[in-house]
Amino acid sequence: MSVIEFTRVSKTYERELGSKAHPALKDLSFKLEVGQTLGLIGANGAGKSTCLRLLMDFIRPNAGTITLLGKVPGSYDVRRNIGYLPEIAGFPANLTVLDMLRFTGKSCGLDYRLMTERSEELLCKLELWEARKKPLRSYSKGMQQRASFAVALVNDPNLLILDEPMSGLDPLGRDKIISLIHDLKLQGKSILFCSHILEDVDRLVDSLLILHKGQKLFDGSAAELCTEMGAKSMVDAFLALLRQKGFVNG
Repeated sequence: MSVIEFTRVSKTYERELGSKAHPALKDLSFKLEVGQTLGLIGANGAGKSTCLRLLMDFIRPNAGTITLLGKVPGSYDVRRNIGYLPEIAGFPANLTVLDMLRFTGKSCGLDYRLMTERSEELLCKLELWEARKKPLRSYSKGMQQRASFAVALVNDPNLLILDEPMSGLDPLGRDKIISLIHDLKLQGKSILFCSHILEDVDRLVDSLLILHKGQKLFDGSAAELCTEMGAKSMVDAFLALLRQKGFVNG
């Protein structure tokens, strides 16, 4: 059973006043297998955010089917086994990170003792323990990103959906998060990793899904992409693929 499966999924956003309807995904199919880390990449407008919003059941497809852990997105059994890291943290300003962890843990059915243990472990690992009682409005962008990671992991999910996890982090913060993702991979977690930082993607993922204007351009390993494009690095191969398809000049 695949952890994530898209089967011929299409999504068109409704027409707004003065503009045409916007097709965001077109007949997209892909899978994320158990224990795999999949990098979702593409230029702005490729359809990456639409994929994540569909997975989290924030929106629904116009056509096709989506399954997570063998069930439809949005069901309680699925949501309690997913850790979601949004690109931009939307924390209530007056709450602390402990408040957010308690709320998330309770909504996922964790008992108080386990939630407390997980919270302390994660906040120490992410160097937020000393700031645990400070309101989130006082956190820097990097601290908020690390707090978001703690919230995504408190329920020890089987599936992680990470949207730009390095956003706002300095080099030391990026290195800490990369190390944490490596640890999660070793634990056998399944990870969907969306990022504009292709060097980070190359370091972390087992396979790539490259989108452009809602369509799949490539689905396979970075090594396969490099061989196909005759490139030495994944970044060069990605750019070569876009040039081959006529999407960039030069």
